[in-house]
Amino acid sequence: MTTPNADPILARIAAGKRVVLAQTDQLHRGFGRTTSDWKSDGTRITPVDVAISEAIMGGLGEAFPGDDFFSEELTRADEPLPLTRRFAWILDPIDGTNNYAMGIALCAISLALLENGVPIYGIVYDLSRRTLMHGGPGYGLFDGEKPAHVRTDPPHPQTLIGFHSPYSKSYAPHAQTLVENFKIRGLGSSTLHLAYVAVGILDGTVDHNVKIWDIAAAIPMCQAGGGVVQFINGEILPLRQFDLKMGRIFYIAGNAAVCAKVRELLKI
Repeated sequence: MTTPNADPILARIAAGKRVVLAQTDQLHRGFGRTTSDWKSDGTRITPVDVAISEAIMGGLGEAFPGDDFFSEELTRADEPLPLTRRFAWILDPIDGTNNYAMGIALCAISLALLENGVPIYGIVYDLSRRTLMHGGPGYGLFDGEKPAHVRTDPPHPQTLIGFHSPYSKSYAPHAQTLVENFKIRGLGSSTLHLAYVAVGILDGTVDHNVKIWDIAAAIPMCQAGGGVVQFINGEILPLRQFDLKMGRIFYIAGNAAVCAKVRELLKI
């Protein structure tokens, strides 16, 4: 039988879960209590973001010094950084930082393992449910201790779609169409939108305004659960570089029937 120590991917999966779970107490302690500031791109940051980034990346760096490591909060580069190693890690220490700072529990730690630029396993800690969601194609998908999967229902008027208000007014017709045809949930966390699709809490999600660190962990989770992730404004995988100034990603996800219906309605 293959053991985690003998298999480089299983070893990294085990380590990834371990370092994320080690930061959950710190995440809960700072929830709704921490100070915060605003970055130049208009997004919020807290000292807890930085502390969690340092702890997770430090722990993984000691265990796997030959890997590439990228964090939304620790990476400092004016130019894109290439992925040069077989394995890379992408971390969003707190996705939903606005929620976190304001005491709204919909936020998550999001850690992705990539092989040759493709996310192969995702680890997401859901603060609101105190649950570790994790999985990847060929490795299963778990919501806590329970196996999970994407909802298989065909689209209907009660279908739950995760959706953030679009950043550009040019997408306003999309918002109107989605509201007219589905039930909408705007959680304030792009990671949770896609992770909830993976484990069957939401039926689908549509987002015009994410970066790779927002969804890298949840992509393989959704795929492991039988779902589809479709990039509308250009394929981004395999990822060749990590760029804090990258453009916004427009994508949809859900089961195949939900994605087909969304594309039909939005004419995309």
